[in-house]
Amino acid sequence: MDAAAVRFRDSWSRLLRQGHGAAVSPGVLGPLVYRTAELLSRAHGEEPFDPGPAERAGALLIDAQFTDPVVLARAIELLQEWPARDDRGPALTGAFAAGWSAALRDRTLREQEAIRRAVDLARREAERALYASEARFRAMFERAAIGIGFADLEGNLLVVNHTLQEMFAATAEDMRGLNVESLVHPEDSAGVWETYHELVQGERENFQCDKPYYRRDGEVIWTHLTVSLIRDEQGTPRYQVAMLEDITDQHRLQERLRHQATHDPLTGLPNRTAFFERLEALFDDPGPGARFGLCSLDLDGFKNINDSLGHEAGDQLLGAVADRLHSGVAPLGHLVARLGGDEFAVLMERSKGPQEGIAVAQRVLGTLAPPFLIGDQHLAVRASMGVVEQPVSATTASAAMRSVDLTLYRAKKEGRGRWTLFDPQRNAVAVSQYAMSVRIPMALDRGEFFLDYQPLCALDDGAMVAVEALVRWRHPELGVLGPDEFIMTAEDSGLIIPLGRWVLLHACEQAARWADRFGDAAPRMNVNLAVRQARNAGLIADIDRILRSSDLDPGRLQLEITESAMLGPRDPALQALHELVDMGCR
Repeated sequence: MDAAAVRFRDSWSRLLRQGHGAAVSPGVLGPLVYRTAELLSRAHGEEPFDPGPAERAGALLIDAQFTDPVVLARAIELLQEWPARDDRGPALTGAFAAGWSAALRDRTLREQEAIRRAVDLARREAERALYASEARFRAMFERAAIGIGFADLEGNLLVVNHTLQEMFAATAEDMRGLNVESLVHPEDSAGVWETYHELVQGERENFQCDKPYYRRDGEVIWTHLTVSLIRDEQGTPRYQVAMLEDITDQHRLQERLRHQATHDPLTGLPNRTAFFERLEALFDDPGPGARFGLCSLDLDGFKNINDSLGHEAGDQLLGAVADRLHSGVAPLGHLVARLGGDEFAVLMERSKGPQEGIAVAQRVLGTLAPPFLIGDQHLAVRASMGVVEQPVSATTASAAMRSVDLTLYRAKKEGRGRWTLFDPQRNAVAVSQYAMSVRIPMALDRGEFFLDYQPLCALDDGAMVAVEALVRWRHPELGVLGPDEFIMTAEDSGLIIPLGRWVLLHACEQAARWADRFGDAAPRMNVNLAVRQARNAGLIADIDRILRSSDLDPGRLQLEITESAMLGPRDPALQALHELVDMGCR
């Protein structure tokens, strides 16, 4: 067990022994501490993450009477201080809190059900004039830990218990005669009052919901509300009874956890999860003619800032960039989010056309133009942006993100420090190139590449002196492709290295077979070498290994640099070429 786990177990034991632990017998408390710590350790370390053990740990605390919200808050603090090796921290604390809350809710519901049954029994017994039953009901009504109120079918409160008075910071006189429909709150869930009217009209027996109320002092209290209809012996509705459980602490905790799950801790901006929720919501039920815009933003050269000034300075810069983006764009009604690293995004949910996307991009670049003061240094920051503005009906959320990412890549490739607007035709080319690059490794494994050999003949006598190895791709869908259709993609993606190694190996093996058969009359083998191959540190070792494995004389191999290469006097590829010449290659 690592030191962090030991510290957590010690702190956990102290918490449970101090938080009502004195009221729990040692024979129960010891196993409880061990069992809950074991469950939380499992949830903390098991792969894949399973919230079940953490939920059970929270439920065990409720079973042992650890119902004080202070104990829950301290337990969550301990869990958040226990570092996890991945991003499961919020999920772990949320699962524990959910287990605790669900167990507390179940316990409260059982108490509510018992009270409801007792209320119904008391009503029947009261109608039979049984004083003892009335007395028991009154005692339970007054001493209940949840707020209870009776009202007539018009919603006028008739009587409330002491707990309900405390919850609303009011006296019985303040609440008597108050109509429940005056307790509407702006955050009431949709349909709650329609459901209430169905109940008082006798169309349903009860309903439950989470509902906020304003207290008499103006504060807001969140409750779990259960309203039941009381009928007489003939089944005619007569009264309604409301039971309210104070869940303000649980609600605030859930709000904090929700904020942590949907916001970036470094910048405070909405995170990737929140951004994609909002983006996907646009496509759920778009109105006619609805349009949207996306801006994807990367900081140019941010890695150099991290490497030269340190990650702390990099984090400060990201925070400052986030502040400027939020202050510059959020007032326009657009969502600004940090997707990760130095990548930010802006979502325009009700765009009016491409010009709005361009205007936002220009505003963003203008906002970032002034230098940032980080520590004692002024840092000039440039950014590249991809901009997509389209009708909602023309695409999907995932396709829009692919389009804006490709457009951002094009902005970086074309010079950085600029914005680039989505171009469907160029996007289609980029998608095609990407699909081509993704398939190249698979094509190598499946043997889809082959070599053609183009003879090179002497002009004086026409004798064949060499052949040039030309790679071809037998694509299963597009047919045979020449190098001009995939070599550039291979170079851009870096796949030219394994592809070039394959070409060299097979060309040298063929040249060795011809040398065995024709001797000195065998043609020399010419192989094109991309500049990226020439600059690859493993080139010399690759060629030496290929020549040895194929048993080919180095003098029979001639390497040709492709026409796209321009090698300066200090180019590192020149050293590799000199070493190849020293090996005997032409």
